[in-house]
Amino acid sequence: MSFTFELLKTDEGSAARRGRFNTPHGAIETPCFMPVGTEATVKGITVDELHEIHAQMILSNTYHLYLRPGADIVKEAGGLHKFMNWDGPILTDSGGFQVFSLAETLKLEEDGLAFSSIVDGSKHFWTPADNMAIQEALGADVIMQLDQCAAIDVSKDEVAKAVQLSGKWARECVQAHEPHREEQALFPIVQGGLHEDLRMESIGMIMDIEKDFGRHPGFGIGGYSVGEPHEVMFQTLPHVAAALPADRPRYLMGVGNPTTLVQGVGAGIDLFDCVLPTRTARTGTAFSSEGRLNLRNAKYSRDFTPLDPKCHCKVCTQYTRAYLRHLVNRKEMLGSILLSYHNLYYLLNLMEEVRNALDRGEYGKFLTEWMNSPAANDY
Repeated sequence: MSFTFELLKTDEGSAARRGRFNTPHGAIETPCFMPVGTEATVKGITVDELHEIHAQMILSNTYHLYLRPGADIVKEAGGLHKFMNWDGPILTDSGGFQVFSLAETLKLEEDGLAFSSIVDGSKHFWTPADNMAIQEALGADVIMQLDQCAAIDVSKDEVAKAVQLSGKWARECVQAHEPHREEQALFPIVQGGLHEDLRMESIGMIMDIEKDFGRHPGFGIGGYSVGEPHEVMFQTLPHVAAALPADRPRYLMGVGNPTTLVQGVGAGIDLFDCVLPTRTARTGTAFSSEGRLNLRNAKYSRDFTPLDPKCHCKVCTQYTRAYLRHLVNRKEMLGSILLSYHNLYYLLNLMEEVRNALDRGEYGKFLTEWMNSPAANDY
């Protein structure tokens, strides 16, 4: 197979693990945070800079690329890797979350999704097979099943229905995905909201598909970080991760808060992604060893110290808080670019520190020091 997962080390005091996920476009050292390049670009960051900050794998979004420029154009260009000039691994989300987040334009049916384009209002319909065809055309290394992510405020009965539909669609996605495409891995997604019994039901449906069609190369865990307090997520997440096979990567979707990443590793998660580092950068917010910094604050107007004195990225070694505050308050695009670079560097460096701690057998010590540091005040 083109996709293998090596479990290199486990932590004695937690479910944390050190691994290596091998893909056709290179190996990914895990635990790993994936920068989000929704529309085949990580906002404000060049491909050279992604290499510079040691990004290993990036994520793009099927919904947005389907609408613009179109999967056919990406395929004609040679797939996402050539289209965006990125030679590392890529994951595409199915776009289901984006469709469901636009509830007023959505009509949910048993065999698919009817929705309106956010671009021109045109009408579209996706079956699971349609979604697979689009993601195959985009050509990412890892693709995700089409699923239903239930909102945080719906009843348990509604979440249960979403689990059943997601399980049905997972089977249809596996059936539709070209079986000979060893260069592309399809991950099913565990749903179930905050209900552990529904999460286990979802995992059971996924494993039944495996019995019929063969081994899944990895697993997504969706439906978390959708508005619930993070401590509530950790009431069930460790049990969900532990119920999945240990010999394949576990991907917690849409999580990028620094403290949540560090804790998520302890729950047994291998892969993470989130728009948070670049989105908060565009609002003038930076991650730091002191916790989050709001650069719009007047107290930074004469602060000529580095953004984060403990960070070694080019932003922190070349620019001051006063200058960055000036850029942010004047809405200069350079401010968003520099803060995006720093925030991504910060998270990628954090994950490298976690991997190093796991290699040393000191994840527990690292977690304790992190939770007692000002950097943990980042919720």
